[in-house]
Amino acid sequence: MSIREKISFYFEDIETPTGRIINLIITALVLLSSAIFIIETYDIPQSLRLHLNFTNYVILLIFALEYLLRFWCAEEKIKFLLSIFSLIDLLAIIPFLIGVIDISYIRIFRWFSILRLVRFLEGKTVKSRFSKGDSVIYARILFTLFAIIFVYSGLIYQVEHPVNRAQFSTFLDAVYFAVVTMTTVGFGDVTPISAAGRLLTVLMIFTGIALIPWQVGDLIKRLVRTVNKVETLCPNCALSFHDADARFCKNCGTQLEDN
Repeated sequence: MSIREKISFYFEDIETPTGRIINLIITALVLLSSAIFIIETYDIPQSLRLHLNFTNYVILLIFALEYLLRFWCAEEKIKFLLSIFSLIDLLAIIPFLIGVIDISYIRIFRWFSILRLVRFLEGKTVKSRFSKGDSVIYARILFTLFAIIFVYSGLIYQVEHPVNRAQFSTFLDAVYFAVVTMTTVGFGDVTPISAAGRLLTVLMIFTGIALIPWQVGDLIKRLVRTVNKVETLCPNCALSFHDADARFCKNCGTQLEDN
């Protein structure tokens, strides 16, 4: 393969050790960048803040290089530019580099593209009620809820902190507001005062009404389906749990032994 083909392969590959390591590094950098954003909302020594700013800048440069490499490797450039993850990358990189606002934490949505790695964290043999496929689904549902709350918290903090520091002094205050708003509890003890903050609040409420019950309901349905399984060991792949009336393993198709 050419260099471009190799780079493109390893960006998408999770089967080989090299591809898995590259994807895990990207995951770790996204997590580190988000952690730096949270830490910087607190009162920390100026020397530590400078080190965190430098680290975050280096991470953003790595993300920019990754974006350029992906663009170079893409066979259909326009399709790549219009893809959801490419747009997220641009929104995370450009505002930070030109000094407008730091919304690099929205790259947390990039985790959706690497949730495939969940199945490798379990090893080749699954010895629990959760199959590899189920684990990816559970992780996707839980992460959807987490990512939405996280990004809304970051946005409301960025908007309200400069004008309303008393109520939005740290990221935790923003998380508290996002959770009580999206769950439509609305205690009213923390309220936005800017027009942008109120608009975000409306979007949070709509998101909470439309999306969160759907995601939580889907999670509950899958958990109930898992509870109804019985322990039947597959003699081929060692999958431990199957539906009560299953005659063949859903993972490898091997006929199951009668209990």
